[in-house]
Amino acid sequence: MSKNSIANLNEIESMKYTEKIAKKLNELLQKNLDAQKGYEKAHENTENETLKSFFKARSVERHHFVQELRNHIKNYDETPEKQTSIKGEIHRGWMDFKTLFTNKNEEVLLEEVARGEQAAIEEYARILSSNELTSSTKDILLAQHTKIKEALHTVNNFHPVVF
Repeated sequence: MSKNSIANLNEIESMKYTEKIAKKLNELLQKNLDAQKGYEKAHENTENETLKSFFKARSVERHHFVQELRNHIKNYDETPEKQTSIKGEIHRGWMDFKTLFTNKNEEVLLEEVARGEQAAIEEYARILSSNELTSSTKDILLAQHTKIKEALHTVNNFHPVVF
């Protein structure tokens, strides 16, 4: 095999790697867009000022995650996702439906937020378990994963305080 053939194979492998990593990062990007919108929706659907403040702060935090992931995906010369997922849209619709027909609005919101955060934690863990991530990618994802776990812990601690 000539040096040119080897160089071409290495270039192809490198392109496959960046596409694969960018796909994983885009999955997380879309989850964070969904979470940002979900927190905005939760903020709109509560009268509790403590929860309003928490939901707003988490929405802003997720916005920062989105920007961080978009920039990182662009570093791989790939195109970041721009829209939320259909699954996220359905989940937010479900939140609206449940809060409309229950008098335990805050409890429903916290349950749905906890469910979404648990799903995000699992998705981050799945991607972080890959041995293919660069150290810079892993650092970003670990920091975001930690903040999501902290948010879930806070949500779980709200239950006895709010009710």
